[in-house]
Amino acid sequence: MDWQAIDLLRAYRNYYLQLGHHCTKASLHHALINNPQISHSLFSYFEARFRPNPVWRDLMLREEQTLMPLRLQLLERMSSVSDINDDRILRTLFNLIDATVRSNFHLRRTQEDYFIAFKINGLGVIEMPAPKPQNEIYVHAVDMEGIHLRGGKVSRGGIRWSDRPDDFRTEILGLMQTQISKNALIIPTGAKGGFVVKKNGSASDFKEAGKRAYIRLIRGLLDLTDNYGDGNVMKLENRVAYDDPDPYLVVAADKGTAQFSDIANGVAAEYQFWLDDAFASGGSHGYDHKALGITARGAWECIKRHFRELGKDIQTQPFTVIGIGSMDGDVFGNGMLLSRCIRLRAAFSGQHIFIDPEPADNNTAFNERQRLFELPGSSWNDYDRSLISAGGGVYLRSDKDIPMSVELKKWLGVRYKSLDGESLIRYLLTAEIDLLWLGGIGTYVKASTEKHEEVGDRNNDNVRVDAADLAARVVGEGANLGFTQKARIEYALRGGRINTDAVDNSAGVDTSDHEVNLKILLMGLQKKAIITDYQALFTDMTVAVCSLVLANNTAQSLCLSLEQLRCKESPAQFLQVAERLEAVGFLDKTVESFPQNKDILSRPGQTLTRPELAVLMAASKMYLTEQIQQQAAILQEACCHSYLLSYFPEQITTPYKDQLIGHPLAEEIKATLVSNKIINQAGCRFLNLVIDNDSDNDAQNILDAVSCYLTFDRILEGSALRNQIYALDNQIVAEQQYHKLMQIEKALLHFCRWALLHGKKIVPDTLTIQRYSCYLNDYFSYFLEHNQWVESKASLDAQDVTSVELAKKLAVISSLNDFPLIVSLSEETTQNFTNSLILFDEATNYLGLKTIIEFLEKMPTHDRWEQKVLFDVQQAIKQAISLAVKNTVSAKLSSCADYFSLPLQKQKLRRYQYIHQEISNTLPVSLLPYVALTKALDKLLEQT
Repeated sequence: MDWQAIDLLRAYRNYYLQLGHHCTKASLHHALINNPQISHSLFSYFEARFRPNPVWRDLMLREEQTLMPLRLQLLERMSSVSDINDDRILRTLFNLIDATVRSNFHLRRTQEDYFIAFKINGLGVIEMPAPKPQNEIYVHAVDMEGIHLRGGKVSRGGIRWSDRPDDFRTEILGLMQTQISKNALIIPTGAKGGFVVKKNGSASDFKEAGKRAYIRLIRGLLDLTDNYGDGNVMKLENRVAYDDPDPYLVVAADKGTAQFSDIANGVAAEYQFWLDDAFASGGSHGYDHKALGITARGAWECIKRHFRELGKDIQTQPFTVIGIGSMDGDVFGNGMLLSRCIRLRAAFSGQHIFIDPEPADNNTAFNERQRLFELPGSSWNDYDRSLISAGGGVYLRSDKDIPMSVELKKWLGVRYKSLDGESLIRYLLTAEIDLLWLGGIGTYVKASTEKHEEVGDRNNDNVRVDAADLAARVVGEGANLGFTQKARIEYALRGGRINTDAVDNSAGVDTSDHEVNLKILLMGLQKKAIITDYQALFTDMTVAVCSLVLANNTAQSLCLSLEQLRCKESPAQFLQVAERLEAVGFLDKTVESFPQNKDILSRPGQTLTRPELAVLMAASKMYLTEQIQQQAAILQEACCHSYLLSYFPEQITTPYKDQLIGHPLAEEIKATLVSNKIINQAGCRFLNLVIDNDSDNDAQNILDAVSCYLTFDRILEGSALRNQIYALDNQIVAEQQYHKLMQIEKALLHFCRWALLHGKKIVPDTLTIQRYSCYLNDYFSYFLEHNQWVESKASLDAQDVTSVELAKKLAVISSLNDFPLIVSLSEETTQNFTNSLILFDEATNYLGLKTIIEFLEKMPTHDRWEQKVLFDVQQAIKQAISLAVKNTVSAKLSSCADYFSLPLQKQKLRRYQYIHQEISNTLPVSLLPYVALTKALDKLLEQT
């Protein structure tokens, strides 16, 4: 074999080692060297698969005439391998080559620029550990290795300079999984890339080697990525591809590559790649995340909510902080400048430990932090010691003998005279503090049930602590992977307030998403000569883009707070959603450390934690987005165009509204915006509407539910109502505010459930909205006129919400459950809406069902079967009341009392009243008596 052929096997060997199997390099060498015929056959098979021979352009012909005989020959030779370990290794290498769909091997670069890149379909690798990326590209060279993992065809995520040569794929895989959850709020799914430098030299040489490695990785990615032009995919020349066209590839900055975006865009320009400088976000012509402080600002919105729920406004009230990172860092540095009320008692980075036991209650510390942030390459060692309180100081993390001052002993509860740096960090992590702010790289907290080797961050094994030992009230994960997911859950179960890194620091990727999609649009406008200087317009929208991004952080953190309250009411419904998402492949409970049902039901309170709800929220959004995209009819509705517009700043939507429709990702943007809106507001229980409906066509039912939700949300003017409630931040207790929001969502879910149950297609067109809006106005007028308690309740609520009008609207909305049913009754009986409403209320009261209906609304359910029976009972009661109204109208009577006074009804009524009286006396908590009541209602109203 020649050196290139041997290097190909070496590349697959190195990739094999990154998959995390219990296999050594020596074992791989043994298998290949002791079975030379098979080693040669493996290369021959690869060569035949990817040789760009024009004769074999027909892949089916290539498969039949060349590949199949080679495959059979390989399998025959492998059957003679006597060593079981060799056999396993060789078969895995064969599988890896078989799962490879593209390679640049035959481009035959010069020796100076020589490297190998191959693209693997993760689903085709038998021994690949979960989670399996959809695709990954591995790049191999003598002085570097790199990888890019993608969760789907349209994926996005940063590329980092890894310092873990032995297991960098494991690091990138964990980050990709976080990115997938993080990207639930944007158009693409998650991706992540990384590289390692194999040859170390001086610091300057190493930096240059890193740039060269980064460029090589980017070239490897573009070698295997299709292009796009004139509205068509341009396939790669001189390369064989066994997968579908794949022209979408973007990258972003990450650890060690913050200054490399322009380099990546330069490489993309060489390849004439269609995305131009939208290929790598954050370059000199893009959004500088550190200058904007966007990642930290997004996480801060989540932190403010935690404290608001604790009754503290951290923008006006002092609070203590321990941080991980240094002031020159993007996330840590920006975060520690977001409130002048921060009292930073300690922080540590990779090199230093900063201690300030009693920070001054003035601007001095803030100003010093700002000075360090603006000082290029600063560290904690640059902090002015004269500003540190008694007992504090700055120490090296590697110090073996750090003196413990009286103040430090008192705060940390230690008696030692001195501690080494690693021990001190462990004490700081578990110290009493208001906020633990993670702005640096590393996994510092695990669950008490986890071993250090399970965490996958060897560098911090000596400083890592258990979540059960934390005393911080709130955790903010500005950095990725600061906690393991099991640690987050353990901390939350002990009363700590934490989301996930995917929720807290999503603003960075959200900003990159807006950057790329804006550039795609603006470059298109410039090519059509509609605009002349897209860069100026792009820059003008910076503030507006940041506002849109931060609104997503606010919405997601609010969603988790609402979900916590809903889960307390009915945990069974959330477990039902989790089972559904697991069944359709959008939730892997093992990968996400999501507990099994039996584990949750054994917990005190039987509820899910915020980190678990965050995973469920992301999975729900991804599932709903995919369903909407697959059934794209709803995306053509006029109202969905407004969601496309809402993604972009007004500077674009006003003058270029018509051009937005032609955005290459317009459908994906609409689907993502609709999915996020619904799940953020209604919660993941929205997906249970399909289960409740007992229909085989889940996909269509989901679309019907989406359509109904969007329609009634517009009818209720939900956005305006919510904005009025959002404005009450820090004016009323958070739980009161959340209750008012949930009133709106409860009404909307009732409407959707009713529409699905009765097969009603509620479409968000103008006529439907106008028709229902007229009925709604009639309902409001009638309700306010005939329910005197509304005025007094509104006056009381107005003391909280500051607006009597808002209080009145919320009071009416709380009674709206039967609104679509009464609309349907009115149209079926051709009665005036108000008359139908009067008859419906009269029938409810005459049959003594109002109290029973209210009691059933609050009845807890313990599993999905109780939930189903309860739902059926509620529907049966409403159907009976509707039938009473229809019978009254059909008999041309003016009231339900007249109908039940008919001779044929009197005897039936007495039998019903006997059962009703028995139930009303005790209001049993078992559902069986209410089932009997519905049977009695059926007999009462059956026509003879």
